[in-house]
Amino acid sequence: MTPPRSAFSAPPQGGAASGPAEPVPPRPLDGGAALPAADAALLAQLLGRDALPRRRAIAKTITLLESTRADHRLRADELLNALLPHAGRSFRLGISGVPGVGKSTFIEALGLHLIRLGHRVAVLAVDPSSSVSGGSILGDKTRMEQLSVHEAAYIRPSPSSGTLGGVAERTRESLLVCEAAGYDIVIVETVGVGQSETAVAGMTDMFVLMQLPNAGDDLQAIKKGVMELADLVVINKADLDEAAATRARAQITSALRLFGLHGHPDHAHHDQKAWHPRVLQLSALKATGLADFWQAVTEFKSLQTANGRLAARRHAQDGAWMWERIDAGLKARFRAHPAVREQLAVMAGQVRAGTLAASVAARRLLDLFH
Repeated sequence: MTPPRSAFSAPPQGGAASGPAEPVPPRPLDGGAALPAADAALLAQLLGRDALPRRRAIAKTITLLESTRADHRLRADELLNALLPHAGRSFRLGISGVPGVGKSTFIEALGLHLIRLGHRVAVLAVDPSSSVSGGSILGDKTRMEQLSVHEAAYIRPSPSSGTLGGVAERTRESLLVCEAAGYDIVIVETVGVGQSETAVAGMTDMFVLMQLPNAGDDLQAIKKGVMELADLVVINKADLDEAAATRARAQITSALRLFGLHGHPDHAHHDQKAWHPRVLQLSALKATGLADFWQAVTEFKSLQTANGRLAARRHAQDGAWMWERIDAGLKARFRAHPAVREQLAVMAGQVRAGTLAASVAARRLLDLFH
């Protein structure tokens, strides 16, 4: 009898290394019996063997999760609970970096590399929404032409819709859907983020920060924020200026060593059982350095699984996710409260006119809510 595979291990290779991944076998529909017929059928397709119905089911499920209609939210909650026993078996990789650093190009090159190794790859790409019109281009599939049409890959672009932190409001739920559908590598690509936008580090197993050569001096490298949370830093476009890329690698390596001495406890430099963040150079456009990158990811996964920190990280993320949804739900209920809705416009007008302090207005509205 074949021993069960670890929740974070790669799928069996089987056959030529360049061939497509094996289809996911059908799994029992734990918890699906209580679902309405339409949603039970959707869950069956999501967990099934047929690739085309499965892809459609993933898209429909994520769309349902992203809906703001009250009846859709109830259906989505039940569906999410039904697929939960089938999720959690993938490795979650967060990719972040400034606009123009080459995240999409890197993810496509990495995704194709992983598929050749026998993995199935899902990409959740978050696109910025316009603060003027509210619209979003959702153009990441256009940048990933080869990966988007591969049968072993699935790409879902979503708008940020005003959500801070570089991710979308339902990215965590979408991640679970992709895991339940059998994708063993799930990549979350953020919008172009700044130093304080670190939400993706709170929903993935490994946080990768992409940087450019000539992105700043030593002081820029040691600024707190997104840098001290990175498990791996990648200097992309190293082929454009190799000397600048080498210089940036040295600066960031020194900064990460300083953070390890006086910063993030999970990266403590004196703890030999902990992962110590590294800095790599590569060129996503030329697909060079990908093997070294994935070797570093594999070492991270093995070490963090052995020392128990990977599981602890996920448990902490689940708790933070619950409180985040509580905060969002309280805000939505506050705005929908009849007494608040009646006085909100009046008090907002008084605040704009300068006749009422904003803090006083907020306190009075909260009193009405309670």
